[in-house]
Amino acid sequence: MSGTSGDCLYHAVTIGADGTKKLTLDGNLFLAPIAGYSDRAFRSLCVEYGASMCTTEMVSAEALTRGSSKTEELMARAPAEKVYTVQIFGGNADVMARGTKLVLERTDCNCIDINGGCPVPKIIKSGAGSMLTKEPDRLFSIVKAVKQAVGDYAKEHPERGNIPVTIKIRSGWDATHMTWKETVVAALEAGADALTLHARTRAQGYEGVSDWNILAQVVQMVDGRIPVFGSGDAHSPETARDMLVQTGVDGVMFARGAMGDPFLFKRTRDFLTTGSYEQEPLEERLQAGFRELALNVEYKGEKGACLDMRKKFCAYSSGIRGGGQLRKQVVAALTVEDYRTIFAPYMSCIKTDTSV
Repeated sequence: MSGTSGDCLYHAVTIGADGTKKLTLDGNLFLAPIAGYSDRAFRSLCVEYGASMCTTEMVSAEALTRGSSKTEELMARAPAEKVYTVQIFGGNADVMARGTKLVLERTDCNCIDINGGCPVPKIIKSGAGSMLTKEPDRLFSIVKAVKQAVGDYAKEHPERGNIPVTIKIRSGWDATHMTWKETVVAALEAGADALTLHARTRAQGYEGVSDWNILAQVVQMVDGRIPVFGSGDAHSPETARDMLVQTGVDGVMFARGAMGDPFLFKRTRDFLTTGSYEQEPLEERLQAGFRELALNVEYKGEKGACLDMRKKFCAYSSGIRGGGQLRKQVVAALTVEDYRTIFAPYMSCIKTDTSV
């Protein structure tokens, strides 16, 4: 069930049914799992600027069972995160159960989310991601297996508790296979503690328009049994408000709209609570980018951090006049000093010491 504070669109949310360790969040604005973006450095900034909960980049349950070292980095909690979710994906219920146990052993996450929406072909071929939207029976078995694995682990480790299990889905496979009703029923019957719907089909990918009418129908269908969160075309304070008002979802999950813009959470929170917000100046955005760079240097080393931050600095610097030429320099940056040189004309506080 979801909790609200009066009639305010910005409110607390509680995830977890009877028998589950309830997770109460102070707000209802979340960061979606975004491959290549929602690493722990970026999540730390998003939390600082108002995200109530963030989800890791998706983690392969198969890779976990094979001992992949990369998954350890993907699952690590960000410095500022009081609560966070690890998202896992896979097409086999047994592998997902074993992967779940490994997540619980290796992290102190507060929730496990199942990826039922990724449209990338290599993910779908494994039976994961949007394939779960196409095959509700498979979705049911996977959610059930993950729930059981969490429950079994909680019995052995009562101090950890039976943490919530959630799932993120799409509205259907394509325009002729709109399976959201069957998918929602399967998720509910399997015991999902919350549901996020990206109201596009697998065939749409990230193109076209997100159908919020389906979001509204899902909210009515679920009827308060578990929280329902919305995703798709919420990329500003105004569109987040519109989604909440038009669909009745319990919360908004920002995805592409948050790329390179952790301030989106603060602006949206201000807008929902006061009716207005201020746009942060360019220099403040770039400062946030350098803070993210500094964290990534700590986690990944300078080379890896600088390569990863190329696409992110392109986002942080959006709106600069002559941005095309600037981005050509950004995508060639190899060192922290390269970034300092590129952005020195736009920042009064660029430093040349090791604090980035």
